Amino acid sequence: MWRRFTRLMKSIFGGAIAAAEDPRMILEENIREMNDQVPRMNESIAMVKANVTLLEREDTHLTQKLAEVTSKVKAAIQAGRDDLAGQFAVQLENLRSEKERVSGQLQTGRLAYDKALNVKKAFMREKERKTQEALNAIREYDRAKWQAKVADTMEQFEVAGVSQTHDEMLRKVNEKSAVNEARMEMALDSIDQKGYQLEEAAEEMRAQELVKQFKLEMGMADAEPTRTRAPQVPIDGGVTDADTE
Repeated sequence: MWRRFTRLMKSIFGGAIAAAEDPRMILEENIREMNDQVPRMNESIAMVKANVTLLEREDTHLTQKLAEVTSKVKAAIQAGRDDLAGQFAVQLENLRSEKERVSGQLQTGRLAYDKALNVKKAFMREKERKTQEALNAIREYDRAKWQAKVADTMEQFEVAGVSQTHDEMLRKVNEKSAVNEARMEMALDSIDQKGYQLEEAAEEMRAQELVKQFKLEMGMADAEPTRTRAPQVPIDGGVTDADTE
């Protein structure tokens, strides 16, 4: 029972943590942590280098001291002062032991410094690689986030945007256009086309009569009436020619 309860709690809190995690923020934090490690690493390397420098100075000092004490031993022997030569010889022996110890520490320190430099080079290469991967991942994450927003916008556009009413408006326009065309055809059919044509023919005959009267007044035509051909007027779907005096 306890195991089941533990698994349940892990699944709940694990899911909540996973949902709250922002990959972009975590990657940026990783980059900052790697950058923060560089100064600490440089400080550690500087301490190793300082230790090497101190050991080098001490080793140089012991080398000079050994040469000085060796000269004193030789000078005391030449002067017949074996007692002083013995004292200097004991001091020389101690200096040699100290020189060996410092030389060993110096060698170890130099190896440690070289190793620290190699570790830093390896770390910097790894840091550069991981930083570049993180930056690429951040760009990819931002691009995916932008694409998700565009997709959400497009989905909303398809559901509640223009496309929802576009077809409906086209249908209404087409329906109204069809109704108006039908009304126009009905209006044209209701007009008395034959009446208009008869009125036009009568108007033309009246015009011809007026012209004839002007010609008589001007002495350009005989007083006797001339036969004129009336315009063709369609009656009951046919065409007839009427001759008038």
